[in-house]
Amino acid sequence: MWLFVGFGGLCRLRKHGSNCPRLAGKLKYFCDSSVIYKLAGHRGCDTARVNDHGLSYFEDYLLGATYECGSVSIDQASIIAFAKEFDPQPFHVDPAAAAAGPYGGLIASGWHTSVLVMRLLVENYLAAESSLGSAGLDELRWPHPVRPGDTLRVRATVVESRRSVSKPDRGIVKTVVEATNTDGATVMRAAAINFMLVRPDPGA
Repeated sequence: MWLFVGFGGLCRLRKHGSNCPRLAGKLKYFCDSSVIYKLAGHRGCDTARVNDHGLSYFEDYLLGATYECGSVSIDQASIIAFAKEFDPQPFHVDPAAAAAGPYGGLIASGWHTSVLVMRLLVENYLAAESSLGSAGLDELRWPHPVRPGDTLRVRATVVESRRSVSKPDRGIVKTVVEATNTDGATVMRAAAINFMLVRPDPGA
């Protein structure tokens, strides 16, 4: 039996079927058919890695806690493929032009970096059974370029956690997300605002 984390909930996928076929279908599409993820250089789906931080509901996201969210590597081919589709600036798509440009070589689009970071957050930080999506990002920054061969590591720190006043079935979690490259330089930083369901009352 394999465990997969998806957008809609926690689903047990068995070799010959699933007890959650709707979610299984969504996961298969996301893993096998996502144009964005294929272009971003994600080769196959390794979401068998379930969130192992014990994060299930709003109450589990403790103020001040920091979570390591895994790593992903990026190569020249995926940088060019993503940028040709979504951000075709010369320093993202043309190695020769990039070498003569302001960065001295090819660099990844910041949006490419963001896609890769998001995947790691989905796999290792956002609780599938309680995540209700996000209100957006504050202060998104890409302070250092991502280059071919870099391995990005992602860390998430809870900086705000409060129960919703208008919707008591959920809470609001603000997270500072930071990605670093192979040399430890910060390549992305943002503050994400997420809505999470509170833990159900077993007596309700």
